[in-house]
Amino acid sequence: MIEVKNVYKKFKKQISKKETIDFYADSNISFTASPGEVVGILGPNGAGKTTLLRMIAGIMTPTKGEILVDERSHKKDSISIKKDIAFLTGNTKLYKDISPYELLKMCGEYYGLKDQELEKKVKNIIKKFDMETFAHQRIETLSTGQYQRTSIARCLINDPKYYILDEPTSGLDIISSKVILDCVKEEKANNKCILYSTHYMEEAENICDKIVMINKGKVIATGSPKEIKKNTDTTNLRDAFFALIGGDHE
Repeated sequence: MIEVKNVYKKFKKQISKKETIDFYADSNISFTASPGEVVGILGPNGAGKTTLLRMIAGIMTPTKGEILVDERSHKKDSISIKKDIAFLTGNTKLYKDISPYELLKMCGEYYGLKDQELEKKVKNIIKKFDMETFAHQRIETLSTGQYQRTSIARCLINDPKYYILDEPTSGLDIISSKVILDCVKEEKANNKCILYSTHYMEEAENICDKIVMINKGKVIATGSPKEIKKNTDTTNLRDAFFALIGGDHE
């Protein structure tokens, strides 16, 4: 289980040559995510989603609060936690001069997989993500959808317990999006815990068991999609978000 307890992240912001101010990208955020659960981290661009996910992955340190993964903290058990986590962000860069096949082999070797076991796993992942037609192309020649499929495919190589996926379908065509969403559903069925950040409300409504809705660094709602819609007297998460912030989307 992932437990996020009253987490804050403070940054310095330069507002003039002589003056800086403190601002919080995330403020007092708390929620849990359990095995077999897809937890959607929803909010507009700049809401604090990526900062939050980077803290959970151990890439950033909270200014205040605590994050536990199976009752372990990054302060004491960072290496063991990171072995259990696959993290995908829009800033993920892949080696451009090798192929997806070579990337998967390299990642598997990094995690200690050997020979026949590794070869079998790579072939299964390539098939799962429908990568056969471009598995041996140079990564720099891939389309956006092919690149993203390759990026998320390498997350599966070590069979992680936890997936942290930061806007994995952003800007993708319908086919590549479906491949990734089908993978999320399959890994959920395998009892994996998945944190799924997106600003696509309809997408989250279809695949998430729980929603943590964030705006301006603060949680504005937590619950199942059904609960959030009921509490806001709306029929979809997009309208629920605007009801919660007191805005109008017309």
